[in-house]
Amino acid sequence: HMGEFRAKGPMAKQFMQYCTVNDVAALSDGKVQYTCLPNGKGGIVDDMLVYRIADDHYFMVPNAANIDKDWNWMSQIADKMGMELGKDFVNESEQWAQLAVQGPNALKAMQKLTSENIVDMEYYTFKILTFAGIPNIILSTTGYTGAGGCEIYIPKEKAIEVWNAVFEAGKEFGIMPAGLGCRDTLRLEKGFALYGHEMDDTVSPLEAPLAFIVKLKAENNNFINKELLLAQKAAGFKRKVVGFEMIDRGIARNGYEVCNAEGKKIGEVRSGSPSPSTGKNIGTALICADYAKTGTEIYIKIREKLLKAVTVKMPFYEG
Repeated sequence: HMGEFRAKGPMAKQFMQYCTVNDVAALSDGKVQYTCLPNGKGGIVDDMLVYRIADDHYFMVPNAANIDKDWNWMSQIADKMGMELGKDFVNESEQWAQLAVQGPNALKAMQKLTSENIVDMEYYTFKILTFAGIPNIILSTTGYTGAGGCEIYIPKEKAIEVWNAVFEAGKEFGIMPAGLGCRDTLRLEKGFALYGHEMDDTVSPLEAPLAFIVKLKAENNNFINKELLLAQKAAGFKRKVVGFEMIDRGIARNGYEVCNAEGKKIGEVRSGSPSPSTGKNIGTALICADYAKTGTEIYIKIREKLLKAVTVKMPFYEG
């Protein structure tokens, strides 16, 4: 459920530095970086992973729902920089399938399918290897669950073959298929942002829980929006994405109003779900910064009733 782009050639690094808020120069070969694409107006086009294959060769993984939007946005920039579309900047989304094998036993199970050492790989690194007998597979120690494991990029025509091999290898560990609903609950428990929820075209990465990837002090990454974000930071924020736990009984859902004790609207819920790991009802909200301090009581409007909640630090669950 992801897209795949590739940038290569003499302009690739400069292109990546201009398009993304993180510092691509900090990457070495075989390392992965989480980043986002600023939209020139203070908001976010999408978030993505960047894989450095070489100093002039990068593999990117955007969200599937945003493939066309991201491609159109980045293509315009690539074109202006003199990069040839289809050669220097390529949309390979139709060529790849991705499997996320997550959990504490994931790498142990997947080790059966490759002769390369993967169990000792550091977090946010990758290898291009022969896996389940298939060459040129990309395996990275990344994921969107907070539970450890890996993500595997497979040539599309080999996807079912690899799926079957993965389930055979994981059988002794009780491997099970899990859908996007399960993944969404796990990512929320870890406080990971989801595009269209904690971030979108109107939310700054500094307002969203993404400030840690915005490298404002790096010298070589004069990315789109850098001056705008520096000014935002200096001026302070009128709103902020926060985590909250329900005190009253109720489940907050995306789009529900958030109010103060007087019933005045101060923001809206961006994600909400019961948390199986904590037994609590949790969520995130984009609210007026005056109420963003941890421990502040806020109220979620659920079926015309104001139900009490409290702002908390994320992640909600550390397991």
